[in-house]
Amino acid sequence: MTAYAIFIRDKLTDPAEFQTYSDTVGESFKGHPAKILAAYGKQEKLEGIEPDGVVIIEFPDIASARAWYDSPEYQAAAKHRWKAASYNVVIVEGV
Repeated sequence: MTAYAIFIRDKLTDPAEFQTYSDTVGESFKGHPAKILAAYGKQEKLEGIEPDGVVIIEFPDIASARAWYDSPEYQAAAKHRWKAASYNVVIVEGV
């Protein structure tokens, strides 16, 4: 069943580290069946705390999403994201 990796950025604290993440994360998708559906686009908050940015990535299933997230290539890029900002990240199964 389709799964979605959702990244919700709370606060950007280091733009230089985030730029490094942005420059390197694309390579991590090679060989993974991922489709980026949204990435830091215009948003309209309806309830709760407004996030600084949102990314939604579609995968065929949870296992595929975890395979990408846990891959050495993504983990190498993610180190820069962790230094750059605070995030909430979830993988959710579709209906």
